[in-house]
Parts: sequence; structure tokens; C-alpha cells
Amino acid sequence: MFQRNKGLVILFALSLLIFFSAAQSLELDVDRILKMATPTQAPVNKPTLVKEIKKPAPLVYGIGTDSLEVVNGIVERGESISDILNAYNISATTIHNLAQKAKSVFNVKRIQSERSYVLLHTRDSAQTAQYFIYEPNETQYVIYDLRNTLQVTRHLREIQLVERELSGIIKGSLYESIIAAGGTAQLVNKLADIYAWRLNLNRLQPGDQFKLIYEERQLNGVAIDYGELKAAFFECSGKPLYAIGYDQGKGMTYYDQDGNSFKKAFLKEPLEYTRISSRYNKNRFHPVQKRYKAHLGTDFAAPRGTPIRSVGEGTILEAAYNRGNGYFVKIQHNKTFATQYLHLSRFAKGIRRGRVVVQGQTIGYVGSTGLSTGPHLCYRLWQNGRQVDALRVKLPLAEPITRKNKMAFMAIKDLFVQRMESVHPADKEESKLLAAGVVDNGKKS
Repeated sequence: MFQRNKGLVILFALSLLIFFSAAQSLELDVDRILKMATPTQAPVNKPTLVKEIKKPAPLVYGIGTDSLEVVNGIVERGESISDILNAYNISATTIHNLAQKAKSVFNVKRIQSERSYVLLHTRDSAQTAQYFIYEPNETQYVIYDLRNTLQVTRHLREIQLVERELSGIIKGSLYESIIAAGGTAQLVNKLADIYAWRLNLNRLQPGDQFKLIYEERQLNGVAIDYGELKAAFFECSGKPLYAIGYDQGKGMTYYDQDGNSFKKAFLKEPLEYTRISSRYNKNRFHPVQKRYKAHLGTDFAAPRGTPIRSVGEGTILEAAYNRGNGYFVKIQHNKTFATQYLHLSRFAKGIRRGRVVVQGQTIGYVGSTGLSTGPHLCYRLWQNGRQVDALRVKLPLAEPITRKNKMAFMAIKDLFVQRMESVHPADKEESKLLAAGVVDNGKKS
């Protein structure tokens, strides 16, 4: 009996254990189901406040513009600074006082049409001008400060000198070939000056080569003009001829690879690269007087206003006007040579009797005064008091590299020669074909 009761107790205990286990499992499942059925809410993030940073207004010619409006303009034809400033609440009295202060810096009367300017005025209904900035050229600007005491300042932009190389093959005229290689007329004129006594640049042959090392003046990375031509090279009919720039104390002069000067004591021509319209002729038909008479000079056709330069150092004997010659200048260079320049439109500043001039100095400008049918220069040369043909007379050589400067010159020369030897203007085979006439401008004939 005891055994049977003991078994029932154990069975009952096991039943309770199974019941409670099942109940606990069910409770866990219900909790899981409820959690799954109840949507979870993402944590709420508070908005981040971003502080706006106000950038400062840009500087205009170094002037802060936080409280100013910027007006860009172009000076109209016939417009003066008074016309511009009157529209921006600047009185006539203030403009007069400004003009007086500007005289020693940049006179307001020199402001020209079609040049750009910038005006800064207040941001109010009066729009009173505070600054007027004028650009007379690419390298300068003038600030007219219109506030209180009125100030005028002239500023130079920073110019960078960059050394460049240019090379090419003659495929036509020298002018066309240099332009095609990326050069300018200014470089052509410089080369013509240097090589005038050694080469006839009008007779270069297809296939001849040229190389240049020169300074380029840049403003904000853009070329505006050229500085010194450091060195040049021509290979004409297979013969090399270097021109190395060197200063022996009298300015940049050009010498060949042996140290001999390229120039004579006189320039060959008084104008840059130009055209001879009439030569020295003892029996020429005069175009104005309509009769045959001696023409004892050389006429150079050139546009009116072209600068005329003295072919050598000397003293001005005359700077005057007469009916035949128009405005003219005569210069005595030494005991042997004198030169004369006729039909000028005007003299250069400071040119008058007794003044000393240097070689290459501008003495006047091409015109058509006196007995002349059009703009040109009549150039005359005297040797021992007698007029001679300037294109045929044998002129004295300029000084070569001195013994004192020989070593320094040769070192500079070697550097330039090495640089130029590493520059190849074009395919050498093309150069040979051009010289032989097999190709024309790179195309088979």
C-alpha cells in the first residue's frame, strides 16, 4: 500500500513540474510575441544648430568692400572724371580739390576714353563714391581716395620675368616663320637689328633654322611684352651663327661665338625692320619737283609716327625746319661721320641743338613734312664732309669682347650654346627636304 501511494506522489510531483515548465515557456513566448507586435520607436535626435560663417567681402585693389558696392565701368568718349563722380554724390568743389592733389601723381586730365575704371560707393540711398580706381595701362593703376582728406596713389603691378625659348624652320619669310613658331613682330625687329650687318634676312632659304632665348614679361601669368633677347642662333646654308648678349658696361651688345661684335659703330638703318622705297641715286626723277636731280639719301617707307633712331652716338648739330626737308635732325658722330634725318612729323622729347644722343635713341617720328609725297624717312650720311651711299659705305666695327671680359663672356656663351643645342625646332629630315626643295611648307611638291 505504501509503495503504491509513494508512486502516486512522485507522479503528482512530475505533473506539477511539467505544468510549471510549460507555463513559464508560454509566458516567455507571449512576451516575445508582444514585443514583436509592439513597434519600436527610434530615439529622438535633437536638431544640430549649424552656425553660418559669413565670408568677408572680397578685396578690390586692396580695399575691403564689406560696406561698399563695386561698379565696373569704361570711360566713354568725351567723358571726364567730373562726369563720372557727379553721378555719385561728389561735389564740384571736391573734384576740383582732388584734381589739384592728383597733378603730381596722375593728372585727372590724362584719363582717356575706352580705359577701364572701378568705382566703390556706399550702400545707401546717397550712393556716395568713396574710391575711384583708374587703369592707365596693364601694369599700373591709380587710386583716388575720395574720403575726408582726399588722397591719390599710383601703384605698379608685379611683373614676372620668365625666360623662354623659341625655335623654328624658315618656310617663307623670317616674319612669317617666327609668327608661325609663336613669336611676334617685336622679336622679328630685334633679330633684324642684331643680324643686319651679318645676314640678309630677306634672303633666308627654306630649311634655314633659328633659335631664340629671350625674356617674356608676364602679368598674372599672361605675356604682355618682351624683355631682353639673351641669345639667338641662325643656321644659314648649313653655317651656324650665334648672337650672345653681353654687357661690357655700355648696355647689352651682341657678339658672335668668337666674341666679335655684331654691330658696327653705327646701326645699318635708322628704322626697325622696314622697306626701302628709294635708294641713293645721283640722277633720280623728283616726284614733287618733276625733274631729274641727285637723291643723296636713302628713303625708308614707314607708317606716320614710326620712331626714328640715331644710328650712333653723337651731338645734334641741327633740329629745325625748312621748306625742302621739313622737320629734320642732323647729328655729328665723330670727325669722320655725320647723319641727317628728314621729313619728320615731329621731334622726340628733348631733341634740340647741342644735345648728346646715344645709339638707338629715338630722335623723332616718321612724317611727310617738306617736299614729300607721303610718310617716309629720308636718311643721309656724310663721310669726311661728303654725302655717300649709307647702304654701301664701309662703317667702322664696334668694340669686340675685351681681354678683361673674355673669360666671363666665354662661360656665358658656352651655357647658351649648350641650351640651344638641346632645342630642336623641327624634324631634321624635314629641314633637309625643305633646303633641297623637295617639300613646301611640310607638303610634298
